[in-house]
Amino acid sequence: MDGRVVVVGAGPAGLASAAELGRRGIPVTVLERADAIASSWRGRYDRLRLNSSRPFSKLPGGRYKRGTPIFPSRDEVVSYLEGYARRNRIDVRLGTRLERIDRDGDRWLLRTSTGDLLADHVIMAAGYDHTGFIPDWPGRERFDKRLIHSGEYRNAQPFDGADVLVVGPGCSGMEIAYDLVENGAGRIRLAVRTPPNILIRSPAGPVFANALRRLPPQRADAFMKFVREKEVGDLTEYGLPVPEEGIFSRLRRLSVAPAIVDKEVIQAIRDRRIEIVAGVESLDETGLTLADRTRIEPDAVIAATGYRCGLEPLVGHLGVLNERGVPYAAQGEEAAPGLHFVGYKPLPAHISHMGSDARRAGKQIARTMRSSARAWDLPRRVRAQAARS
Repeated sequence: MDGRVVVVGAGPAGLASAAELGRRGIPVTVLERADAIASSWRGRYDRLRLNSSRPFSKLPGGRYKRGTPIFPSRDEVVSYLEGYARRNRIDVRLGTRLERIDRDGDRWLLRTSTGDLLADHVIMAAGYDHTGFIPDWPGRERFDKRLIHSGEYRNAQPFDGADVLVVGPGCSGMEIAYDLVENGAGRIRLAVRTPPNILIRSPAGPVFANALRRLPPQRADAFMKFVREKEVGDLTEYGLPVPEEGIFSRLRRLSVAPAIVDKEVIQAIRDRRIEIVAGVESLDETGLTLADRTRIEPDAVIAATGYRCGLEPLVGHLGVLNERGVPYAAQGEEAAPGLHFVGYKPLPAHISHMGSDARRAGKQIARTMRSSARAWDLPRRVRAQAARS
C-alpha cells in the first residue's frame, strides 16, 4: 500500500511527527524496524534516567503519568511513549526496515524489508543516536576478551568481580562506570582521551541551557566554567582537567554534549573508585596500550564511544548529509522536496526539541499539501468561473 506521508522510526521524534500530522488531518504511516515502538529506549542500560527533567522532556500534547519522578527512568520513558502512541492512534508498521530512499518522479520510493512504498512526503526520524560506534583501534580484531559497545550493557551482573575498562567519559561512560563500582565489579578504570565538560544533573538545567544557548558561545562558556568550579570543583589531579573548549563552543562545533552526571559519580572519581586513565591507543590478544604508553590487561572493555546517525545507506546518495553523516537540515525543515529530518540536532532537553522539530515539519507538509490541492483544483475552478460569466 502506498501512503502520501511516511515517517521512519517509532521513537520520540517519529511518534511526535505522526501525531503532529494527525492533528492536521493528514494520514501517516510509521515504519519501525523493531517489533515494538521505542526500541532504542528499551535497549538502554537498567539504571538509565533522563538527563533533562520531566517538564522539559515532553512531546506536544503529552504529559507523563502522575507520580513520575523528576528524572524519568528508561522504563518510564518507554511507558510514556507507548501511551502517547495509543492516545494519538498512530499507525505503526512494526518489523519493517527501511533499506533505501530514491526519487521516483515527483514522489519518493522507499525500499523496505516488506516491499516498496511510494510517498509524497517522508520524515526521517530514526534517531540521532542510532548506530553504536566503536573506533577501529589497531589490533582490535585480535583482542580475545570481552569487548562490547555501551549500547549492549544492561547491568553489572555479568561483570561481578571483574577488572573492567570503560572507554569514553560522556554521560553513558561515567554512569556505567559508577554502576559497575556500586554493583560488584572489581577494578573500574575510565579511559579519557579528551577531557569532558561536566555538569551536575539538575531539574532546572534545561532552562539555563536553552537561555545560555542564545548568547555568544564564549560568554555562555565563561558562565558554565564558573558553574563547574562551584558544583564539580577541580578534578585535575584525578585526570579530568577543565577542557580548553567550553560546553557551548564544543556543542556548536562538534554537536558534542557535556557529561551530565550526579554528584555521586564525581565523588567516586575523587575516592578513586573510578580510576581515570589515558585514552586507548591499540589492542592485542590480552590487553591494551594507552596513549601514555601504559599497558593494562582488563577482563572486559566497554566502549562508551558514542553513536552515529546511520543514515548513509538510506539517503547518503541524495546529498543531504554533511561529512559526519548528519543531515544539513536537521530540525524538521525541508532537506529536499518532500523530505524532512526530525530530531537530528542534539540540544538540551532533546525530547522537547524533537517535538518542536516535528511541529515544524508537520506545518510545512500541511502547507505544501494545501498548495498542491489548490493547484490541482485550479482547472475546475477556472471552468466553473467561465460558466458563470
